[in-house]
Amino acid sequence: MFESTLPQTCATGIVADPVCKDHVTGPGHPERRERFDAVMEGLGRSGLLERLVKIEPRVANKNELLLCHRADYLEEVKEAILGGAEELDGGDTRVCAESWEAALHAAGGILNAVDAVAEERVGNAFCVVRPPGHHASAARAMGFCIFNNVAIAARYAQTKHGLKRALIVDWDVHHGNGTQDIFYEDGSVFFFSTHQSPWYPGTGPAQETGAGAGKGTTLNCPLPAGSGRKEIFHAFREKLVPAADAFRPDIVFISAGFDSRMDDPLGSFTLSDADFAELTGIVAGIARKYAGGRLVSVLEGGYNLRGLAEASCAHMKALIEAAGTGEVLNKI
Repeated sequence: MFESTLPQTCATGIVADPVCKDHVTGPGHPERRERFDAVMEGLGRSGLLERLVKIEPRVANKNELLLCHRADYLEEVKEAILGGAEELDGGDTRVCAESWEAALHAAGGILNAVDAVAEERVGNAFCVVRPPGHHASAARAMGFCIFNNVAIAARYAQTKHGLKRALIVDWDVHHGNGTQDIFYEDGSVFFFSTHQSPWYPGTGPAQETGAGAGKGTTLNCPLPAGSGRKEIFHAFREKLVPAADAFRPDIVFISAGFDSRMDDPLGSFTLSDADFAELTGIVAGIARKYAGGRLVSVLEGGYNLRGLAEASCAHMKALIEAAGTGEVLNKI
């Protein structure tokens, strides 16, 4: 049994691989390379970057991708991208010739973050990666996503480090349909999501709670446009926290989509930067209570560059405080 003790090394790690900027989506596309620069420049201006432990990036190998994706899908996507395709599947995932390598680095860097957290070299970590991942299913690219980064990381934590129960908290304004699909019948991964509804991709009703062995380990909280602190904090405190108490995760992941922030062009939620810090505190509290503090946060959406930078800084500051003191910003 893996002991849930607070990591001795109380620091926050960061994965930030500039290779992800080689993934070029074309003029006017919201998921653009400047997102990476916005986050990193924001962390630099705030003085947070120098307080972080750098985690070296790497590429994910085929066997790691196969933890969540079908072999035929991997071959088809690789052939399409390297063959010069400009979009995948339904057309809402733009790619270029360098997108294959960028996607491999995005997934692989997160796995190094999992290693660092599981081996207690850092207390928690934030992964500044693109393309994002939570819409990608086992056999389909979708919604700007090629590989489901957070899903691969959760399965990797289980298979390599023996962390049997993984919790994924998704606060992106869009439902993480790919993550849900991958684990819908798997009771070892709990998926929790707050998301705008009705909205892209049109999935995630409250009635979907898992099936088979996974019955009860999907918890969707769809909310109307205009929702913000009141509605989302109610979902976290009244639904996520009791669910986590019952599930008792060994490691916690965040699909950190900052398009749920106010003024994002692709969403209509109204969270503030302070709200993201407080939500981070709630999730870090769950990780500390059951998972020895082990928490890996993965960047998903966020398309207002200024808002993305400021929300990421608030999130990172909360992670640093949670790792550095062994405490969270807000009591559960």
